[in-house]
Amino acid sequence: MKIDDYDIVLRARMEGRLTAKDYIEGTVSDFMELHGDRLYGDDKAVIGGIGFIEDIPVTVIGIEKGKNTKDRIVHNFGSANPEGYRKALRLMKQAEKFGRPILCFVDTAGAFCGIEAEEHGQGRAIADNLYEMSTLKTPILSIVIGEGGSGGALALSHADRIWMLKDAYFSVVSPENCANILWKDTGKASKAADALSLTADKLYSLGLIDKIVDNSDMKKLSGDIYKEFLKLREQDTTSLLEGRYRKFRKVGY
Repeated sequence: MKIDDYDIVLRARMEGRLTAKDYIEGTVSDFMELHGDRLYGDDKAVIGGIGFIEDIPVTVIGIEKGKNTKDRIVHNFGSANPEGYRKALRLMKQAEKFGRPILCFVDTAGAFCGIEAEEHGQGRAIADNLYEMSTLKTPILSIVIGEGGSGGALALSHADRIWMLKDAYFSVVSPENCANILWKDTGKASKAADALSLTADKLYSLGLIDKIVDNSDMKKLSGDIYKEFLKLREQDTTSLLEGRYRKFRKVGY
């Protein structure tokens, strides 16, 4: 049976699939979670801390959805508030200070769009992450493990390398919202998904992601991350930043 792009979107949203916590546990040892943005609070939709991948100390940040309804409510269904993105940026700046590579696990339908989030500076928080990540003097690897929705996902994806799972998606807008904007009909979400080119295969062919990964073997995934960080750490700071700049400048060309 043919699997269309919208089927992959639905798979990415399935309850019970592996979350950021699972990937952190499976790829990082001695993980210690750190909390708070030092300005307002601690957003449980974003988890982050420090640990090791083999002998490399790393900073790890993940957008956590939770696996069941109760857990998802605690983590706000993976939709971060401004304090979540500010916490992520605090940890990334700390990583830069101590020379630790940054590993991000992305899984969100988008940033939280409530009134309070906007009052607390949601747009500015996301913009600050994009701006600061463009010049962070340490390697960044982001992996889309489920949903990669809108600016909420981009805020942790301005990286030297972007990887995706085969059954994940990465898009500027959800298929339903796109269908509503274009045709005033959310029933055309499948048509919108196909037009958005949001699957790993299509994004890889366009050069927007760097690798399609398999999550069936966490040990192998951890080893692949380790090897990628070794390669990135071989570059001097100027080459690293120039490569990151060129990566995003060529998007759309």
